[in-house]
Amino acid sequence: MMMTQPPPKLVLYQKLGELFYAIAAADKVIRKAEIDTLSNLVKTHWKNLDALEDEFHSDASYQIEIVFDWLDDKQVNPDECFEDFKDFKKEHPNLFTTTIKKLIWKTADAIASSFAGKNKSELIMLAKLKMLLQENNKHI
Repeated sequence: MMMTQPPPKLVLYQKLGELFYAIAAADKVIRKAEIDTLSNLVKTHWKNLDALEDEFHSDASYQIEIVFDWLDDKQVNPDECFEDFKDFKKEHPNLFTTTIKKLIWKTADAIASSFAGKNKSELIMLAKLKMLLQENNKHI
């Protein structure tokens, strides 16, 4: 049986799960409010972005939550997750449209704000994300 690579757009959703986990876990604690915020934004914004489905014929946007939950369960280092996302963005810049970048920022900012405001580690992670999203164009 030959393994096929998932399409880059599907991998994008998985990498977004890593990114949003990194934002939520930046302060070493993932709170229910952060998970609820992510879940709500996936349902209200990411799900409507395109008609892409995963191999189980679920909306691909749910990959964001699946990966987030898996990383949370495994207690993965948030900095490694951020670097994985950064590498993916560099390899696939064409996937990062203005619409996608704005939605990434909106989601990351909402997660960081969802519990008692943003703390220092989340602010640092958000600053790194903003710089990453602004590469090659200056507005998000």
